[in-house]
Amino acid sequence: MDGHSQETWIARAACRSVDPEELFVEGAAQNRAKAICTGCPVRTECLAHALDERIEHGIWGGMTERERRALLRRRPTVTSWRSLFEAARAEHEHRTGAGKGDAWDASG
Repeated sequence: MDGHSQETWIARAACRSVDPEELFVEGAAQNRAKAICTGCPVRTECLAHALDERIEHGIWGGMTERERRALLRRRPTVTSWRSLFEAARAEHEHRTGAGKGDAWDASG
């Protein structure tokens, strides 16, 4: 992902005005942090970034580090999560006639 497109999705993130410390928590506080991601317009881009960059800490795209590690173990052959999610989104839009702004969530 080039720096410009990363800056674009970061500027639209639901967490952009949240204290970053709220996203790097443990235990039950992770559920509160994950709730920030609910309905975020760039949740998929954020998750793809964390998976592609193998970011080990914090909540990214609505997933904890443990959830991301499990996903990486389940799909070891994926070389670009961004490409995978973009292809899945395009297929979803093609099948449903949904527009680019319509909801599509890679995390389930």
